[in-house]
Amino acid sequence: MPTPYGSRGGLAFGAEELRVLRRALALALHPSPATADDVQDCLRLAASLDEATRESARLRAFLVADLGRYRAALPGTAAGYLALLEEALGAGYRPQPDDLAALRALRGNPTAAALLRHCERVRLTALPGGLSAAGQEQEREREEGEEKPEERPSAPNPSPSPAPGTPRPARRPVPTPGEVFPRRKPATPPPDQHLAAG
Repeated sequence: MPTPYGSRGGLAFGAEELRVLRRALALALHPSPATADDVQDCLRLAASLDEATRESARLRAFLVADLGRYRAALPGTAAGYLALLEEALGAGYRPQPDDLAALRALRGNPTAAALLRHCERVRLTALPGGLSAAGQEQEREREEGEEKPEERPSAPNPSPSPAPGTPRPARRPVPTPGEVFPRRKPATPPPDQHLAAG
């Protein structure tokens, strides 16, 4: 029996199935009377293909249901959800609005941000009148520009940068704990008390 291969709907055939398939194709290309054994083999192969197709659809449905469970348990399952979503997208899954909302909530994660961009692009190309070839090229160029690390301002009102050629003021180093909290020296005894040895 052919078995589902991967999550994209592929099938893996054994040697016997390939022999039957080759014979069926030969009969289709060069019509000649088929023997009863050839007909039975073709019917068994057709039934096996139907069963493998149903199994593949069941696996895809399980993946989508699992994805929904992980999405419902976010943010605690972020790593598992992102891995499952990536697998589902590879299998031809079209992201739902819930997926986009979950990815927007997780956009601080670099994997989630990349998946969000991918899902938005997939949704645009899936819509009638979505991205054309030129639009896809512009989208790809825009993404390449976004992959560069973004500069974040260090303060809400950054100080103006000095003019070129002026020396930069030396940055004051962060004080060590020994500088902030100096070591206490032991108290000296009062001068009028002398200790006798003896």
